[in-house]
Order: sequence, then C-alpha cells, then structure tokens
Amino acid sequence: MPDTATLERLRTGQGFIAALDQSGGSTPKALKGYGIEADAFSNDEEMFGLIHAMRTRIITSPCFNGEKVLGAILFERTMDGQVDGKPTPQALAERGVVPFIKIDKGLEDEANGVQMMKPMPELDALLSRASALGVAGTKERSVINLANREGIAAIVKQQFEVGQQVLAHGMVPIIEPEVNIKSPERAQADEILRDEILQALDAMTGDDKVMLKLSIPAKPGLFDALIDHPRVLRVVALSGGFARPEACAELAKNRGMIASFSRALLEDLRFQMSEDEFNASLGEAIDEIARASTVKTA
Repeated sequence: MPDTATLERLRTGQGFIAALDQSGGSTPKALKGYGIEADAFSNDEEMFGLIHAMRTRIITSPCFNGEKVLGAILFERTMDGQVDGKPTPQALAERGVVPFIKIDKGLEDEANGVQMMKPMPELDALLSRASALGVAGTKERSVINLANREGIAAIVKQQFEVGQQVLAHGMVPIIEPEVNIKSPERAQADEILRDEILQALDAMTGDDKVMLKLSIPAKPGLFDALIDHPRVLRVVALSGGFARPEACAELAKNRGMIASFSRALLEDLRFQMSEDEFNASLGEAIDEIARASTVKTA
C-alpha cells in the first residue's frame, strides 16, 4: 500500500480527485470540447500528442496543486509521458497531487442490464510499471444501465476481483461501477449496488482498503453506509454527464462524498484561451468543485 501519509491524505484530505483519463475512444470528443476539431490530427500519435499537451497545460497551471486537488487519474499514455521533463506521476507528486491510473480496457456489450469490463490480460505488467513510476492507485470502470440484481452482482464481483489484483501490487483500487444517470431505473439500481458493495466489503480479509467511485445517487445520503465502512478510504463521485453546476449541486447534498470529475472539470477550457484566461477558468472550476466536495447542504 502507499505510505501512511498518502493514505491519510486520501482518507481525510479537503479537496477532490481530477479525472484526466479520457482514453482512445473518448479522446476525439475531449479534444473537440477543448476546441480542437478532428481535422487537426491525422493519426493516433498526433491525437494523443494533442491530448497530452492539454493535460500538461492543466497539470502545470498554478491552480492545479495539492491545496484543492488531492489526486489525478491518468490515462496510460499520460502516465508514460512527461510533464516539464519529468515522468507525469513525479510531476504530479511534486505538486502535492496523488497519481492514479485508469486500467480498464473498455466495456463489453450490455448483458443483464450492465456492461462488464473487457479482459485485461496484461494488467499485472501495467501495475508493475505504474507502481515503479510512483503511481499510488488505479481506477477501473464498468456501467450499470438497469436495476438487474444478477447483472449488478456480476459487476461488483468483477470489480472486487480486479481490486484484489491491484492490492496485491501494493496500490489502492478505485472501484467504479457507474450507474447511468439516464437510466429509467436509476434509483433502484443505486440501492442494489449499495447492498452488493456492502456484501463485498464485508467479505474482504486482512487490512486492505479500497476507494469507491460512484454516480451521485438519486436519493441523497443513500451511500452513507459505504462512506462510513471501515474498508473504504473514500467515496468519490463521477459527474456522469451532469454539467458542472448541476453536478456540484447534487454532490453537495451528499455528506462525505467528494468529486472525481472529468467533463465537469474541463468543460469551460479551450485551446484558444490565453494562459491567463485558461488559468482563471480552470481555477474557477477547481474552486467550485472543491467547494461542493467540502461544503455540504443540509
């Protein structure tokens, strides 16, 4: 596991975790949102070069530091790249930001109302490389579209199996079974997911702890039992398609839950901005998300 100080920071730190982990399929959309159209690149190398430049601009911004950003989730190529001439995880750590890496390789087709993670045959090699670079933890995403207990149980089982593989490498898994916020059965799916996760947490052995990344529940406070569970370092929230104002308003209704936003963090940033404009916009987003993570409404 990471050192005691890092674990304590993740457990109690005031702030949120930035998700900078858009991968191959979502990269063109992320670049378009940033103001870079598809005709600006002609192959994957150019595309990933542009997204790395965007992430470098974010990471090196004066407002992106450990004061309000506890951690950052990276895409594998970003982890392997450099920021200011240093490996990206090292550059983050020097800014007081704990580095994580996205490890899932996409989703299977839907079955039983859910989309499981695709197989990850090279996971052990990736975890060894990430650990050597100073990465403290991982994130692995699957998706729940319907309140199907069999499907949700399978999602949770797979997530915790992968989590055990991560723990064996001395890293902290962020377990992310996302409930689709557009699901017609969202509230019921939230409840089934909570109960299945509680069972999985209670079945853990030893001293291991995990983090959970969940959609903001339809019913505020529904995940309180997860937040209070001794096996859980932290429960973080994905924005799930909410624009930042709505995501922050919903998050603020849930005590003990902090943000791990991607689109809601980056939605106002544009390639064409001057450095002053970019830093001001990013700073406003960080302030708003950190406030929703720490100042809760009744």
